[in-house]
Amino acid sequence: MILQVLFYLFFGVVLIQCIFYGYIFGKFVFANVQAQTKKNISISVIICAKNESENLSAFLPSVIDQNYPDFEIVLVNDGSHDDTLKVMEHFKALHANIKIVDVKPIEAFWGNKKYALTLGIKAATNRFLLFTDADCKPISNQWISEMSCHFSNDKGIVIGYGAYKTIKGSFLNKLVRFETLMTAIQYFSYAKLGQPYMAVGRNLAYKKELFFQARGFMNHMNVKSGDDDLFINQIANKKNAAICVSKNSFTESLPKQTFKSWIRQKRRHVSTANLYKLKHKAPLTLFYISQLLFWLIGTLLICFLFNWKIVIALIGLRFIFQISILHLAIQKLNEKGLIFMTPFLELFLIVIQFYIFIKNLFSKSNHWE
Repeated sequence: MILQVLFYLFFGVVLIQCIFYGYIFGKFVFANVQAQTKKNISISVIICAKNESENLSAFLPSVIDQNYPDFEIVLVNDGSHDDTLKVMEHFKALHANIKIVDVKPIEAFWGNKKYALTLGIKAATNRFLLFTDADCKPISNQWISEMSCHFSNDKGIVIGYGAYKTIKGSFLNKLVRFETLMTAIQYFSYAKLGQPYMAVGRNLAYKKELFFQARGFMNHMNVKSGDDDLFINQIANKKNAAICVSKNSFTESLPKQTFKSWIRQKRRHVSTANLYKLKHKAPLTLFYISQLLFWLIGTLLICFLFNWKIVIALIGLRFIFQISILHLAIQKLNEKGLIFMTPFLELFLIVIQFYIFIKNLFSKSNHWE
């Protein structure tokens, strides 16, 4: 009797998964990347850095060398205790379009990136703001041009893709990139459905007036993370948000090198998801639960050989939907070397996400590094 119930539940789980992959994620992967008219609007690129002297030295030149007629770079030093400020001053002495905001730590906002970013946004000269991180580099000199061309009278938010550098022979690197891919598929797909719910600060743009109309980060200033996803969850809607997935618009960041540091990073990210709007949390939760149940119930039914031919057919159907969609997404987002490891990466990711969920119930990661 129990196995019979589990069998029908498994059928429903597979159906839910196929709807997610075939319909919801299909909205993104089947959409054509349309060329946009280039705009010569004035852009302020804002980079907030905390103890990032080496990364700034390595990656800031790729921002400085952007092929764009009118942009400034606002470098925000968030209370660094290494040579970050000296590196900023070095580049400022060489380039007239660089501005430095030196943020002194204060007790009320200790370890809060949002406070430093707010000061950087206030210091920005231009109406259109483009954000990335100090350990991030645009993969082409057309980054500003590609992201800025999606702005319009209606579109005040541009959601871009922030990839992670490929490290050959590293399973952790594949896992990090797979998680990044799956997250991007979801937020791009929901944006295409008119329900934008998040973005990543590694590649994000919005109009300055939207920031002040929303009172900046005040609604979640007490949450240390979320300067990107919580803010976009708060202000984005069907009319004001656009996505940019042309390959020249991507940025690339350095991934974490150890499981411990990556999990610590993901704990901060996951902790903000609980504050999303209910209409966003519900489908995201349903997708994760259906993933988890697919593996748990499918494994159990196979072990007991209960209607095993039908179960195997259902498993195959779900993987056909998944692999087909992921193949197209990988091509669109230029993430190579992941497709053949998808089942293993998915299983590892589900287990790690469950661990992070349990861990976050008992303790919080409260400041950015």
